[in-house]
Amino acid sequence: MKILLIEDEPKLVSIIQRDLTAEGHELSVALDGTTGLEMATKMDFQLIILDIMLPGINGIEICRRLRQANQQAAILMLTALGTTENIVVGLDSGADDYMVKPFSLAELNARIRTLARRNTALTQPLNLIQVADLVINTDEKSVKRGNKTIELTATEYRLLEFLVRNKNHMLSRIEILEHVWNIDFNMGTNVVDVYINYLRKKVDKDFEPKLIHTVIGMGYIFKNNAA
Repeated sequence: MKILLIEDEPKLVSIIQRDLTAEGHELSVALDGTTGLEMATKMDFQLIILDIMLPGINGIEICRRLRQANQQAAILMLTALGTTENIVVGLDSGADDYMVKPFSLAELNARIRTLARRNTALTQPLNLIQVADLVINTDEKSVKRGNKTIELTATEYRLLEFLVRNKNHMLSRIEILEHVWNIDFNMGTNVVDVYINYLRKKVDKDFEPKLIHTVIGMGYIFKNNAA
């Protein structure tokens, strides 16, 4: 998930950056409101984590300007201002969620997952299938992970789409052969293993979290362990 953090406390930035990067997110940082507003306006983010008390432009004004500009990214306010009035003002300015400092990283990650699910449900067209940051466009037969376009052969694409459509379900080699190659299982063929290896090199090797998992002695499962 592409996230912009607008926060002026360097120590807190370091903590959040380390945690969210470990969770597989792509994080950009702005240390003041003016820079943050410019980045949020000119770049494409799925989530903006926003402090209120910032040098330059405060978080409430940033939020208002982004919503006036029809910025669709989810906005999570993360601030020390925790009165009911502060929360109401923050949400009324256009924020999707509001967290008060100090906070736990576990709760922050839970809030991010909730906003990600909500945003996906609202914006994802029916011809897109998404798991983590992997997106398949079934109309175009195209695949992207993060900002990178993944070039697949026709067979690799059929295999990936079958795995993704059956995410979180263990698939035997027999099932994969029958649905992707439309052939009966032959104990002497390792075509499934070969093509799974091809996919891993293209879809998983340079990315986190890993999505294709081996179930030893049984088959494969496509799942996001970070979710």
